[in-house]
Formats: sequence, structure tokens, C-alpha cells
Amino acid sequence: MELGQGIRTAVAQVAAEELNLPLSQVEVVMADTERTPDESYTAGSASIENSAMAVRYAAAAARQKLLELAAKQWRKPVEELHFAAGTIRWKNKQISWKELLNGKQLQDEVRGNVALKPKGQYQLVGKPMPRPEINRMVRAETWFIQDLRLPGMVHARMVRPPSYGARLEKLDESDVRKQIPGIQKVVVQGSLVGVIATEEFQAMQAQWTLQESVRWTDVQPLPTGTALVSYLKSLPARIERVHEKGQPTGSTTIKAQYYKPYLMHGSIGPSCALAWYQQGTLRVWSHSQGVFPLRETLHRLLKLPLDRIHVIGMAGSGCYGHNGADDVAAEAAWLAMAYPEHPIRLQWSRDEEHAWEPYGSAMILEAEARLSTTGRIEQWNYTLWSDTYTARPGGDPASLLLARYLDPPIPKKPASSINGGTIRNSEPYYNIPDIAVDAHQFEGPLRVSSLRALGAFGNVFAIESFMDELAEKAKKDPFEFRIMHLEDERAIAVLRRLQELIQNERIKPKEGVGIAFARYKNTAAYCAVAARVRVIGDQIQVMNLWSVIDAGEVINPDGLKNQTEGGLIQAASWTLKEQVQFDAQQITSRDWVSYPIFRMSEIPEVEVVVIDRPQEPVLGAGEAVQGPTAAALANALYRASGKRVRDLPLIPAKLKS
Repeated sequence: MELGQGIRTAVAQVAAEELNLPLSQVEVVMADTERTPDESYTAGSASIENSAMAVRYAAAAARQKLLELAAKQWRKPVEELHFAAGTIRWKNKQISWKELLNGKQLQDEVRGNVALKPKGQYQLVGKPMPRPEINRMVRAETWFIQDLRLPGMVHARMVRPPSYGARLEKLDESDVRKQIPGIQKVVVQGSLVGVIATEEFQAMQAQWTLQESVRWTDVQPLPTGTALVSYLKSLPARIERVHEKGQPTGSTTIKAQYYKPYLMHGSIGPSCALAWYQQGTLRVWSHSQGVFPLRETLHRLLKLPLDRIHVIGMAGSGCYGHNGADDVAAEAAWLAMAYPEHPIRLQWSRDEEHAWEPYGSAMILEAEARLSTTGRIEQWNYTLWSDTYTARPGGDPASLLLARYLDPPIPKKPASSINGGTIRNSEPYYNIPDIAVDAHQFEGPLRVSSLRALGAFGNVFAIESFMDELAEKAKKDPFEFRIMHLEDERAIAVLRRLQELIQNERIKPKEGVGIAFARYKNTAAYCAVAARVRVIGDQIQVMNLWSVIDAGEVINPDGLKNQTEGGLIQAASWTLKEQVQFDAQQITSRDWVSYPIFRMSEIPEVEVVVIDRPQEPVLGAGEAVQGPTAAALANALYRASGKRVRDLPLIPAKLKS
């Protein structure tokens, strides 16, 4: 799925390269359960590593097969044929692919032993290419699902309870039918309430009117009487030692606790879906990151045969992770089943998106270490507390928002193990002889799931903040302290390049520069970040962000830079501004005032350097910069203010506490 990461352009580049085609002649189709392979979810920064590389091999195999067919038809050696621009030539002979295939399709299974085009002959891969859909976006043409309109379409809205635990007690729809024209149907099942109307504003009016008149049972209170960190640590949890090396049993002398709050995706375009149940077949247009898992989920939820469900992927406006896309698709499908033969468009509001999407879990992160007399880390103990970072439906409707409001509700299954997303990057990438990493996975009070970088954002923030604290204790330069604990030359190279990038920066009074490093998942892209922060009065201003990234072979340098620049800005916003707020009854972060994000005027100067390694495998890069950015900002703030803030967000009030 194209999520804004530019994967369509990169996939087109590798296909066009292997097929010797102009980029304009390659069309990349979004995920579609009737047209594309099942690649599960677009997630984990794996699109280039998996999808693009599969297309590269498939395109190379197609080239080879076409050459073999032409060679057989002309009785000429393959080596003498020329393959370019949709044709195959031999001396004065020429045949197009279309003529060669004569209405047939290539259906051979692609194996791994395909001969790829020599990289020295590349014309497209490794070159910056613009994303063609940008033109459609800025011209307000239909690109995002929020813009999609179908003939005869009606509009829907959901009537939400005041909080997670509330249940429907009484609903009278007579007033709404009298007051508002165009009401087609009010759909009620258990505590799930939706309204369908001819026009969108009619559906909105009906939603507001019903919201005022409906009666709900008492809500289950959210925790407010206890400090959230203490409350979360007190919850029952699954506890596992997720990594151990050497003998991490000795005493430690340096300890610190860090905290990451609940964060939301805050999608600029609230979630939206269209569904049409017609003649026994359900079609759903969705910006879910996994159309095949969504189809499986709808199959189990609605008891429809799989071959009667068609899910078409479309771009959504602004999300990396599991926001409300799957929820709104399921709700639209549920409404379509209740009102067949009409395409139904269900659009969430800003209030709904903020209050009901799955968030990224809060995390408590404790690090302990012991230094040798030479300043090396001898022992490292790390403990984290977090909810899960993976609750996508994946075929299980219990993970959907509507599951808890049906009658009967669909019960959620408890986690059977510590989630891999929770512990992502919890093991330091540094060479330390004795390491222990323990994870406590609880079930917290708020709805949670995948958010960009998953647990790596919190874990890298803690680890790299602690590395700076240890460097100070050891009286070492932050760059040199990290490098002395690294063996991977590529990791050292990104730090050295970052050091070169900022070495001539002049730091003014009340300013500070901080750095951080991580390798995403400890297997994907290498990334180092530097941040310059200024503290003036009660204001914390981010002046500059620099990043050096090594993602192996680079398909589209422009795409990789865009991903990294966007990640820097998003992570800076998380770090300095964002946290989900709630009271005893409900989420109170329901707009951009109660959940502020970076404004255009707050975006710092950003510089990204890409280390291209054409002979190395491609590495996932879309989430590499998130964690290092948070730690670099925290380290910069310490140097600017002399105050070490260990709990996010880094707001000015914490400099006074």
C-alpha cells in the first residue's frame, strides 16, 4: 500500500529498470484482493526489502522469458537479441511484447536464481524520481479515499458512546426523523449505532441530534487518582527476559528511568471508508495497511464467504501505523449489509479520530549500567513496561472497535507472548559483555496498537539518552563513547559522517547540540541524528535537525530523503509536544488544541545525508529516524539547559520541576 512513503515510485523504478522501459510506461496497482498478491500488511519498513525486491526479480524473470520466446520464434541466440522500450530486436527484425505474447500472459513461477540487470547499467534505480501522485494531491484531484465519490452514494455517521465502557441504554430515533430530512436508516445492534442519510450534512446533523438524546449506562472510569507511571507498573503483566548475554548479575552503579506517553497517529485526514453490498457481494474501499487481512476479518465478522468480499486499497491522508482505517472499513461494511444496493461512505470526524483510534502505548523504561575504570560499559540491565504494539485485526474481528459494542461483544483474546513490536530495539546495538533485557507487557486502560516505529521510539529514546549520561560519567565525548562500543563499520561510518556534518556549527549561549544513533530493529537501516535546541525563557525551540542514514542500496534517493525528513519532523513533534490526555471518563485530547502537533512555523531546518551502498542489500528505512530524533533532542536540551528531562514530552514546565 502507498502510505505516502513513495513505494509506488520505487516499485515502478525497479520494474522499469529490469524491463528497460520508461518510467511513464509502468503502472503500479495498489493492493486489491482481486488483482494483487497477498502481501499481508504494509508495515515494518519492509516494502522495499520485500515488495520491491519481489517485483525486481519478477520483472527480470519476465525479461528473460520474453527473450527466450523471441529467440525460439526467430531461431536466434538470446545473446544476440536487444530488449528495450517494449520491443525485442535482432538486426532489422523487431517484435513488440504484445505481438510476441499474442494475447497470452506470462504465468511462470519466479525463482530466486534469476539473472538481474548489472548495476553498472542502471538508468533509473539510484536516481531521484518525483512521485507522480503529488500533482493530483495539490490539484485536489481524487487520490485520497476521503475524496472518492461513487454514483448513487449515501452518507453515514456513527453515534459514539461517551467512553470505552459505556453501553446503550435507550435510543429514540423518532425526533431525528422528524427534524432532519433525508434520513434513510438508523442501524442499531447492541450498543453499536449508525445513521444513513442522503447527504453528508444530513448524516452529520443526525449524528449530533442522536448524540444529544441517546442514553448510555455508567462508564468504566479511567485511572486518574494515581500517577500514571505508578499505575501502569502496578498492572498485571506478562514478564519475560527477552535478551541475555554473558553474566549480567553484578551490581550496577548508574540508573535512570525514562517515560514515553500514549501517542496518537493524529492523521491529518480522519479515517474514511466506502462499502457497497450489491447482489450478495461486498466491495469495500479502504486505506487499511492490509487489504487481505481486512478481508479475512470482514469474512469472520459478517459471515460472508471470502470470495464474496472485495477490498480495494486506496491512499489515506496521513498515517504510518494502525489508526482508524480498519475500524471505519468494518463499520462501513456493517452498515452496507444493513442497507444493501447502495454505496455507503462513512467518514470519521476529527473528534472521533482523536478519541477512538488505537494509540501507541505508554512505556516506562529503566536502564542500569556499570562502567569500567577505562570508561567502558561492563554491564547493562534494561527493563521496560508497555502494552502491546500489535493489535491489528489480522483476521480477528475482536481487535476492531465495533467488536466491544456488538451484542454479544466479541471478546478480545489475551496476548500469548511478549509482542515483538514492544521490545523492538530494546537490545542495545553496542558491544557490551553482559546484557539483560526484561519486558513487562501489561493491558493498559487505553486502546493501543501499531504506531510508526512501534516500541523502537521509546526504547531508543531511553537507550540513547542513557548512553549520553554514561558518556558524561565516563568523561568521554558522546561520539567517541558510542564508537568505542561499536564493532559494525557501517554504524561507525554514519556517526563519523554526522560528526563531520556538525563539526563547524557555532553553538550560542542557551543552545545545545545532542546526538543519538540506532540501527532500526538492529537489522535494518543505520541512522544517526543530531539536534540543536535553544532555550529562551519558557520556550524550547528546535533550531536544526541533521541525519545521516545508510539503507544499503538506494532505489530512490529523493524518496529516502523525504521519508527521513518527515520522520525527523514527526518524531520532533512527538518529543516536544504530544501526549494523549484523559480524565476519569473519557479521552480529552479531541482536537489540535488539546493534542497539539508541530505547526509550520515550528519546523526546524532539516538536513539529511544518504550513504548509498549500491552493492549492499536494501534495508528498511521508513522508521529508522524516529527513536534517534527523540534522544538527540533530549540530549540537546540537557546541554542547552543543564536539566536532564527523562519523561516525554519535553515541555518547558519540566525544566522548572
